[in-house]
This record gives sequence, C-alpha cells and structure tokens, in this order.
Amino acid sequence: DVQLQASGGGLVQPGGSLRLSCAASGLTFSTYPMRWVRQSPGKRIEWVSGISTRGDSTTYADSVKGRFTISRDNAKNVLYLQMNNLRPEDTGVYYCAAGALRGQGTLVTVSS
Repeated sequence: DVQLQASGGGLVQPGGSLRLSCAASGLTFSTYPMRWVRQSPGKRIEWVSGISTRGDSTTYADSVKGRFTISRDNAKNVLYLQMNNLRPEDTGVYYCAAGALRGQGTLVTVSS
C-alpha cells in the first residue's frame, strides 16, 4: 500500500518556524513530483508548494513565497517543508501529495 505520512506539525506563535516531513512508502518516490497542500478551517484545500522529481525545480503559492522552502531526500523517501515567519492564516492541516495520492496530514496551528 502507498503511504504518505506527514509529521512535524504543532502549535507555534506568529513569527515562529516549523519543519514538516512526509515519509513515503509503497511507491517509487524519486519518480514523483511532490507537493504540499493545506486545508485551513472552513476553506477548501489549497496548493502550497511543489517540487520536481530531482528537487531542482520548486514552486510556491504567493501566500507562502519567501517564507516556506520545499525540499526532498530521494535516498530517504522523505519530503520536507520548512516554514518560517508563520502567520495565523497558515493554520491548517498540511498534507503531502503525489499525483492523485494524498496521505494523512499534520495539524499546524499558529496562534499567540
């Protein structure tokens, strides 16, 4: 079975940082472009960031550009999202996704 398990969420104050990880199994990770998406309370799922198979091309939603950094380690089958200068509007459940596959998310709460 394919598993995409996100972790690293938590409660953080505005301006703080978190690093999310997504451990992938059951798929050839290095052949999939990967992305992070999030669902904030009362809102639709929103694309946050994407990364190419080799990690040499990255894209970001305007709302997170300059604050978030996506990366991957194909040797370890892990996707990362470094989130800096977090804002209350970044609150939500964050999921990693590969193609049509989306795993279990991790909750990020930004609040003072």
